[in-house]
Amino acid sequence: MKIHIVSRYTLLIAASVIFIFPLYWMITGSFKTQVAIWALPPQWFPVQFKLDNYIHIFATKPTLLWLFNSVFTSAVSVLFVVIFSAMAGYAYAKKKFPGAKILFVIVVATMMMPTQVTLVPLYILCRNLGLIDSYLGVILPAVAFPFGVFIVRQFALTIPDEIIESATIDGAGEIRIFSTIVLPLLIPALGALSIFAFMHTWNDYLWQLIILQTKEKLTLPLGISTITYSENSVNYGFAMAGATIAAVPMICFFMLLQRSFIKGITMGSVKG
Repeated sequence: MKIHIVSRYTLLIAASVIFIFPLYWMITGSFKTQVAIWALPPQWFPVQFKLDNYIHIFATKPTLLWLFNSVFTSAVSVLFVVIFSAMAGYAYAKKKFPGAKILFVIVVATMMMPTQVTLVPLYILCRNLGLIDSYLGVILPAVAFPFGVFIVRQFALTIPDEIIESATIDGAGEIRIFSTIVLPLLIPALGALSIFAFMHTWNDYLWQLIILQTKEKLTLPLGISTITYSENSVNYGFAMAGATIAAVPMICFFMLLQRSFIKGITMGSVKG
């Protein structure tokens, strides 16, 4: 029994090191010079901590504005995704109406559609609506998040019907039932959904590259790429420093909602 426990924890520790090492290398690399990054043998720990990469990023480019653009678009997208996914997921789980199963299958089927297939029609739609190079051009496409409907629906299935029936008997209307009874019970699922939606919008590099054009509207990943890549070379010091800056909001957001994330993922898989 002891050997089994030791081997299990050894395997977990080894897996943790493997997953954490790229993050460690990125953070330490952001404090190195170009020469130190490519040094052989590798410098596993910086000999000297250099802030030149961060100074260049913040001093020569509107990095704080790019950071605001990313945080703002991601936060607003999360807000709308949570609201609409909660309503749709609850309806698919607890309401009976004609074509409910077919519509839900269509929603799930859209998850299998590659993003590249929708880029051209989505760009034409945004162009016709005047959303090119705007915050709404980033936010509105992100609101259509079928995975959010799926995860909320799976979690809502675990809510006992008796609770909703009792509220109906007591005279509560649909809005009151949803806002005061169902929504609080969905908080674990919505916490997990918030993390997925935030990461989805934050890392949606390809769509942001297409829809955003002016330097003032760029998000942080796009802005960092303009610093990192030149015509003939790639500055990996700038890339690692930029990636470190971009990772901080996502890590903080996950740490804030990690309990809801774990609970939402585990409980939502009980019934389907």
